[in-house]
Amino acid sequence: MTKQMTSFRFYFRNKETWTINRENIGDLWIKQITTSFGRINGGDFEKINPCEAFRIEILEEADHVQTDDINLGGLELGMFERALKYQDIEKMAISFDDASEDLIYFPYEDKGTPGQEGLDNKFQSTKISTDGKLYIVINPDQNVADIYKDKF
Repeated sequence: MTKQMTSFRFYFRNKETWTINRENIGDLWIKQITTSFGRINGGDFEKINPCEAFRIEILEEADHVQTDDINLGGLELGMFERALKYQDIEKMAISFDDASEDLIYFPYEDKGTPGQEGLDNKFQSTKISTDGKLYIVINPDQNVADIYKDKF
């Protein structure tokens, strides 16, 4: 029997997290996951799995914080509003039913937003559809309006 994905946990650059259960995920595409191994700035050697692009549709039932998430802004705003306000998703853990996880890193380039240098990602775009679903695209070549234009 193959293992099944049970949830995704987004990691934001300010160290907050957001867990989304499988049943709250609609459309999903993770493009070209590769494996790299190295040491950055004298840290530990580590294996990372960067992807080329990412897109997801999240159902409105996921617009909350789970008890094991580390979160400050989502408690006040709701997670959808937090994702709209800050474009800072850095990586994602894919959790499986055998308790294993794969960590995927997203393409990132600093947007240079004054006062938020190093946080917002130029490649991330986010929108809420008219029917209340959240759409996130992290892609150097396309944005959320390009991919999901029929949803807004």
